[in-house]
Amino acid sequence: MKAFVCHELGPVESHAPGEMPVPEIAAGELRVRVAAAGVNFFDTLIVQGKYQIRPPLPFAPGGEIAGTVEAVGDGVDDFRPGDRVLAFTSFGGYAEYTRAKASMCWHLPDPVRFETAAAGLTTYGTAWFALHDLARLQPGERVLVLGAAGGVGLAAIQIAKLAGARVIAAAGSEERLEFCREAGADITIDYVANDLKDAAKAATDGKGADVVVDVVGGEFTEKAIRAIAWRGRLLVIGFAAGAIPRLATNLTLLKGCHVIGVFWDEMLRREPGTSRPQIDALTAAWADGRLRPPVTRTYPLARAGEALQQLAGRRTPGKLLVVP
Repeated sequence: MKAFVCHELGPVESHAPGEMPVPEIAAGELRVRVAAAGVNFFDTLIVQGKYQIRPPLPFAPGGEIAGTVEAVGDGVDDFRPGDRVLAFTSFGGYAEYTRAKASMCWHLPDPVRFETAAAGLTTYGTAWFALHDLARLQPGERVLVLGAAGGVGLAAIQIAKLAGARVIAAAGSEERLEFCREAGADITIDYVANDLKDAAKAATDGKGADVVVDVVGGEFTEKAIRAIAWRGRLLVIGFAAGAIPRLATNLTLLKGCHVIGVFWDEMLRREPGTSRPQIDALTAAWADGRLRPPVTRTYPLARAGEALQQLAGRRTPGKLLVVP
């Protein structure tokens, strides 16, 4: 089968399209013909050996897919060949076929396009888990989203708005902030041109944000904590700025705030039952249009490397897809 192949761990630009064997499946697994695969920041890390998971070489990156079940392994009762599904695979999605654990596959309602599902599974799953399960977001609360024009950021804006929150979106350019406004952000902050702490305080009438969604890290994490409300919740999701911040714990004491790590895919592995109501809620919201994953651009397998480089360089807002 055709695939985008990582033969050796290395820079994003060092990998190329090629061929791999069609994957064999074991008990409890599905083989899925891939219709669309999402491009995520962890895909750029896994090919460099910088992610928590190191697949055996060679492998195809691509951890979230949507497509059609082609075969089912022993012990799989919930899926049949021909079923439309979305799945989290950790890797293997940039290919014509991939294998997936049945526990990490979900039925895809007919009204939801494959591209929508592949664009939304990881980003919307992460944001939903963070805001609802971990932060226990309440209507009327103030949510500050860092890196708000990225996949998780835009998902967090939409999910927070759907929950009745007031959303402050922070991003690094006017172009990116326009994406945030289109997603429903109430207030936007250019945190390159302005001091994040001061701007966030002003946007909340000095009260601070009840919830901070942080996918950026670096220097912005401390600034966000300085702008958090009493008993606020800081959701640590990623470090797109590159630097992992050292937390000033005196600030957490003074703010009485909670710092919460958000590792969505580890939750899938440890608590497979927890994910099902989350995914059901998301697919229902995609089906009726209450949530709309934004697809900025799609790439064929032969150009999957371009998609990874665009994301690694933080050059494209929204969501990118690889479509075999």
